[in-house]
Amino acid sequence: MHKNDFEAHLQKGEYDMLSSYKVDNAIIMAAGFASRFTPLSDIIPKALLKVKGEIMIERQIRQLIEAGIPDIYVVVGYKKEMFYYLSEKYGVHIVENPDYETRNNHSSIYAVREYLGNSYICSADNYFMENVFESYVYEPYYSAIYISGRTTEYCLSTNFSGRITHVKIGGSDSWCMAGHSYWDRKFSRHFIELLEAEYDLPHTQNMFWESIYIRHLDTLTLYIKKYPDGIIRDFNSLDELCLFDTSYIPYRDSLKQSNPVF
Repeated sequence: MHKNDFEAHLQKGEYDMLSSYKVDNAIIMAAGFASRFTPLSDIIPKALLKVKGEIMIERQIRQLIEAGIPDIYVVVGYKKEMFYYLSEKYGVHIVENPDYETRNNHSSIYAVREYLGNSYICSADNYFMENVFESYVYEPYYSAIYISGRTTEYCLSTNFSGRITHVKIGGSDSWCMAGHSYWDRKFSRHFIELLEAEYDLPHTQNMFWESIYIRHLDTLTLYIKKYPDGIIRDFNSLDELCLFDTSYIPYRDSLKQSNPVF
């Protein structure tokens, strides 16, 4: 074999090996009510709030595109028309979740199940201080942050390789689920099989997709991906948002004056 042919063969082999780790797309779940942000979310979905001068979901879309992941599916439900402009502005795909009013976020996964492969699974209202996305990912994971003291978050236990082996709601001094997840094609295939089999069961209706995953930890493999404190932000209340972006303080204070029990 000629040297140039041999080098080309090697490059093709390396490419074929790496191609299984190439990210196919990203799913951004934006269908929910964000009821903890009422009355603000009665006017505008939480994901469309401008934080530090940038709309939250637009920041996430921009970060994905900058990481080399332009194929993005935004799952909408509540006030869905307010998200349509994203298709023209960024070229994202808008997918409507018809069950968002009666089901939890597993219904958003169900709505895009035909597109899942090597996929990022994101929440539209997460705010990443730096770009957490990559165009090649080598194992499926759930991102995590360390919480000192007591917490009501999903606390993780792992084995020596970092595979998540146990999840419990609430604990102390623990690594906890936070932010995005990454599914490889094997995980996606198996999760879709389980979701389709359980979707119409009565107990599934109110489940997060994470709850379905936890029920099948023995056959669904995710690893923990640890992030330093402050990289992943999730504003669970208007007060938390005000601590990060003080421009919302006047709005919050006006609400408290008009409704003292707020």
